[in-house]
Amino acid sequence: MATFTQTTIANPLDFDLHGTLAGYWVAVLRVVTGYWFLHSGITKFAFVSGEPFSAQGYLVNVGASSPIQGFLVWAGQTPWMVEFANVMVPVGEALIGLGLVVGALVRLASLFGGVLMTFFYLGNASWAHGFVNGDLMGLLLFVTLGVLGAGRVLGLDAVLEQTRLGQTRAAKYLLG
Repeated sequence: MATFTQTTIANPLDFDLHGTLAGYWVAVLRVVTGYWFLHSGITKFAFVSGEPFSAQGYLVNVGASSPIQGFLVWAGQTPWMVEFANVMVPVGEALIGLGLVVGALVRLASLFGGVLMTFFYLGNASWAHGFVNGDLMGLLLFVTLGVLGAGRVLGLDAVLEQTRLGQTRAAKYLLG
């Protein structure tokens, strides 16, 4: 006689980090990473260098070793792409940082932070000392925060998940 055993796998989006040392460490990583991006976005708005932020110089002067050099040069020579980058880089950095600092929509913020860090990593391509650099470390931080749902520990995502809207399947992907 054959028996059928079904094993249920826990929801891969649920990590219980509350009250653990790992949970508090993830919260520290979230706040520090958030501050890093919030500060970066705000200083681009504040014209710290005396000049308004412009992505054009970065885009058209990207190094030849960059695997996405052609795309970035095209973007730097396309007026609407330059204007889009001039607005979205500082706004995106500030909003991503704010979301991480307060722990709200952490998975969504981490996704967009990862996208920005991927562009920074591939665009900078400063691999003279190897492929591991600060941009890659930033990308790994965003991936870690998104995977572990860092907003659930000392963040607003823990509060948002208790609401009716927070119980939806889509919210599980955005919150955490």
